Amino acid sequence: MSDNIVDFSFLKGIKVLDLTQFEAGPSCTETLAWLGADVVKIENPKMGDPGRRLRPNKPDDDPYYFHMFNANKKSVTINLKSPEGLKLVKSMIKEADVMMENFAPGAIERLGLGYETAKSINPSIIYAQVKGFGIGSPHEKNLAFDMIAQACGGTFSVTGESDGPPTRPGITLGDTGTGMLMAITILGALFKRKETGEGHCLQVAMQDAMLHYMRVNFATHGRTKKPAERGGSKVPGITNAPMGLYPCAPGGANDYIYIMTSRANPEHWERLLKVVGREDLIGDQRYLTPADRVKRMDDVDQIITTWTKTLTKTDAMRKIGEAGIPAGAVLDTGELNDEKDFENRGIMQVMDHPIHEPFKMPGWPVLVDGKASNLKPSPVLGEHTDQILQEWLGLDEDDITSYKAQGVLNVSI
Repeated sequence: MSDNIVDFSFLKGIKVLDLTQFEAGPSCTETLAWLGADVVKIENPKMGDPGRRLRPNKPDDDPYYFHMFNANKKSVTINLKSPEGLKLVKSMIKEADVMMENFAPGAIERLGLGYETAKSINPSIIYAQVKGFGIGSPHEKNLAFDMIAQACGGTFSVTGESDGPPTRPGITLGDTGTGMLMAITILGALFKRKETGEGHCLQVAMQDAMLHYMRVNFATHGRTKKPAERGGSKVPGITNAPMGLYPCAPGGANDYIYIMTSRANPEHWERLLKVVGREDLIGDQRYLTPADRVKRMDDVDQIITTWTKTLTKTDAMRKIGEAGIPAGAVLDTGELNDEKDFENRGIMQVMDHPIHEPFKMPGWPVLVDGKASNLKPSPVLGEHTDQILQEWLGLDEDDITSYKAQGVLNVSI
């Protein structure tokens, strides 16, 4: 382990019972695991989390998606459809500090593991739920995935070209973005519990979470009294130029740089003119103010493009950045994966997995005293069943063997 990577211990001693799947829930519980909590994932003995098999195949055969959202966790397999399996989970609820689920609406209640049941077993439990739509919503019982939440939460409506259709954003904000909001709230509930000893039921809908990430767009709506618009690479409502994507050499699919000069800093424009070799335009009345440049935006963009096309995006970013102007090269996953700086700082780490090839992936991005959280392998299905049942519930080998014989657990890993 690198000197700049450590095991975070902020949540040491906190036990999390994780009944989540796919991404919205797992991204939340993975955050708690990175911060030091003991996160135990309860999985179906035969299939595991559906996120293990995005292609129709055996569990763990297509593991990369699962790796991303289940690092630093432990896996216990229990058949929730068996009476004995439910008894085991209820016993684990009694020992847990946090329980989280993101099953389809009504599923956890049909299993007999709803909040009221959990609270009766453990009054201090922090019980967290992620659903697609909020309680009381006309769509409350609808199923949802990331793209459904983003469509209904507004992000599609503000993504894409102004003269084109709504577009799905390229990231899974509906899933991971929701999970992060729940993780923050769980931390708050745990802090409050130290004072009161009381648990809470925390609920977040993915659609509702998207409204939180649409706050700038709602600010635009409030100012204009009209629905926020799409602007492509421009930012609708910000009347300034130059601003946007500019093509770079050698002209590949992602050979672009984003440049944004600020209305609040008129020196940006003059600095940029010097960088692109157009000092002759400094003081030119046609481009003197932000409003003037917006009127001649096409001309301004052409001035910048003529220069950016002669440079690679990284060279352009370096020159513009050194001049004190905000600019960023468009980097794809291949370029980011190969950037040694991220690995040196612990932002990207290599997962050394017991059955899969080493896999580099993003870790927890917040450094603590200059250190990154240590990335540990995602669990093999049922890998920790015996260990956790012994540690949490005090079962012995004979007890565990008996449960396996009854089909309640998987075979030992």
